[in-house]
Amino acid sequence: MPADIEGYREHVGARLEPLRRTAYLLCGDWHTADDLVSATLVKLLRHWRRVSGMDSPDAYVRRTLLRVWLDERRRPWRREAAWAEVPDRPATGGGTEGTADRLTILALLAELPPRRRAVLVLRYFCDLSVEETARELGCTPGTVKSQSARAIEALRGRLVGASARAEEAGTDG
Repeated sequence: MPADIEGYREHVGARLEPLRRTAYLLCGDWHTADDLVSATLVKLLRHWRRVSGMDSPDAYVRRTLLRVWLDERRRPWRREAAWAEVPDRPATGGGTEGTADRLTILALLAELPPRRRAVLVLRYFCDLSVEETARELGCTPGTVKSQSARAIEALRGRLVGASARAEEAGTDG
């Protein structure tokens, strides 16, 4: 048990929501995100004495979250779909401006390979530099740049395709 349990509680309390949001962006499901955060916090507690003395404990937590997510994705039951068909699109209006766009982006983000998705989440949602992202993923800055470029290009292509399909659907009725 770590000696500074109060320090652990303060650290976790101040960063729980951003950590949960990052987990959601990685996995796309709030329940799974909560599971990922729980597993991450258990690992953090186990090593808190060492982590609390680090220059950047947040980097350790992000890296742990990323590894927990990647490990979870490798589990065989995660490869199965939980639903038979895609749910209907949410209705817009009533103060939900931008919600459909966010849902579209999250859906497109979920289609990316795990490494590219992780690069985008760390770079653009966690606001890490190229070098920090490379350290988190254990790769070179050049790899981060190329993976970012490819992931953004894939998102653009899919977003343009989704917009075209939506316009076609609107003109058919």
